[in-house]
Amino acid sequence: MLKNRYVQTIMLSSVFLQLGIWIRNFAILLYVTNLTNNDPLYVSLISVVEYAPIFIFAIIGGTFADRWKPKRTMVWCDILSGLSVVAVMLALNFGGWYTLLLGTLISSSLSQFWQPSAMRFYKEHVPSDQVQGVMALSQSLMAIFMVLGPVIGTFIFLNYGIEVSLGLTALMFFVSALILTRLPRDQQGVTREKSSFMGEMKEGLQYLWNNVSLRTLSVSFAASGLAVGMIQPLMLFITIEKLGRDKEFLQWLLMANGGAMLVGGAVIMSLAAKMKPQLMLALGLVVSAIVTVGIGASSVVWVTIILQMISGFFYPCIQVGIQTLIMKNTETAYIGRVGGAITPIFMGMMVLGMSFSGFLKEQSSLFIVFSASGILFIIGSIVLAPLFKNTERVHEQAVLSRR
Repeated sequence: MLKNRYVQTIMLSSVFLQLGIWIRNFAILLYVTNLTNNDPLYVSLISVVEYAPIFIFAIIGGTFADRWKPKRTMVWCDILSGLSVVAVMLALNFGGWYTLLLGTLISSSLSQFWQPSAMRFYKEHVPSDQVQGVMALSQSLMAIFMVLGPVIGTFIFLNYGIEVSLGLTALMFFVSALILTRLPRDQQGVTREKSSFMGEMKEGLQYLWNNVSLRTLSVSFAASGLAVGMIQPLMLFITIEKLGRDKEFLQWLLMANGGAMLVGGAVIMSLAAKMKPQLMLALGLVVSAIVTVGIGASSVVWVTIILQMISGFFYPCIQVGIQTLIMKNTETAYIGRVGGAITPIFMGMMVLGMSFSGFLKEQSSLFIVFSASGILFIIGSIVLAPLFKNTERVHEQAVLSRR
């Protein structure tokens, strides 16, 4: 797997890309909070410009990724991201700090074109029996930066300031683009005459709906997203109300979760060839359900920490299982649009869950909300049943999607 030139190049590019993203995100967060005296409006806007492009551009980026040559798309996304950071640096010299938000919005939007293009490379150039291992490697890389990213970004900003942080961010994006030039030239004929953009987008959504496996996966993804959203904002209350600790203690719970996630990703890589993705996903959801209820019930610090570690260890099962199933159940020509349609389902349901989790907590209790989240995880695993019955029908529904 690691000998595959495409995997090597994209993973190395992702390292620099993730470095740039984390340095940028924490530099902007700390800079804006310092400048606005912790104004919640501007702090919340940072999250908006980071996540909004997923809703707005995921399906659009996926559709274009299916139309355009993937190497060229990825290289230009990194170059344009780097240039947007340079433009922000110039604007800062004239006092336009709000351009930080615009620069983040642009870069996050370009990521919605980059990711599905990378998925196309994996689909076209990674053997089927290695796909799950590649997804596990990608998840492990994400876990590493979830643990180290905040530390690196905070250290650079506090010691060198916003200018150096943004300069390093731009450099990381440009280095990522340079590394991607190692990829072989895009095949001739990849870009071909097709129907209208809106027609292709509609065709992709129809393909998703007519594919039983992908439709099932979407329902499971929606239940999981809602479950995650319901409990994510409440971990602070678990720390304060259930454990009786200061809010600063939350970072230790998150670090325990992130560290275990890294270990879990490494273990999954070793088991990738031996475990079916639908079984891996179901296992991750069931364990998450049990652990979530346990966290809601626990008032003992060491028990909660252990549960957080178990949750983090099995979380890669969910992400790797989902990404592998998408790859295996989608034709190459639709990989961008399918990924662009399914991802916003999870994010949308997560945001929905976050929006009323506080209300539910006030009307009931932490234990009830966490128990409800656990039930949603169980529902997400139950609806996967058709995938166990139709494991060999990978593209059987594809013909229907074009009728």
